[in-house]
Amino acid sequence: MIDETTRARFAREVAKYPADQKQSAVMACLAIVQQEQGFVSAESEAAVAQYLGMAPIAVHEVTTFYNMYNQQPAGRYKLNVCTNLPCQLRGGQQALQHLEQKLGVSMGGTTADGLFTLQQCECLGACADAPVMLVNDRTMCSFMDPDKLDQLVDGLRQAEGTTALRTEDGP
Repeated sequence: MIDETTRARFAREVAKYPADQKQSAVMACLAIVQQEQGFVSAESEAAVAQYLGMAPIAVHEVTTFYNMYNQQPAGRYKLNVCTNLPCQLRGGQQALQHLEQKLGVSMGGTTADGLFTLQQCECLGACADAPVMLVNDRTMCSFMDPDKLDQLVDGLRQAEGTTALRTEDGP
């Protein structure tokens, strides 16, 4: 399940911690698995657990606690909409519902073209900018009213079309 290249990447992460605390590298190892495979499967969790000398359930607890780990294949763009109370009070639930309608999927679903996965998430720590969302676990988007949501989704779709044309026609 884990090839030598992956093991080498794991080893670099484990080396950052004292020898008796290699379990501290669990999040980094899970991130490596996700980078390489697109998601963290139960088999991958078991392999990480074995490599780090952890109980498989302990690795599973980390995978399921943090929404940055995909437990199944996700779309190219993962849209995490904050639905915690401050965002709720400023339209977070409406933002999620708007995206469900625009994308034609329910929360937790992936569009048929594989482009978008829609999720709700816990507080992103930007309550003053509510409602907020996170794209691909890296890009924070603030004040996401329906117009801004439409611009985001349409822009990402357009970028994909442009990328596809470049790939077919050359750079």
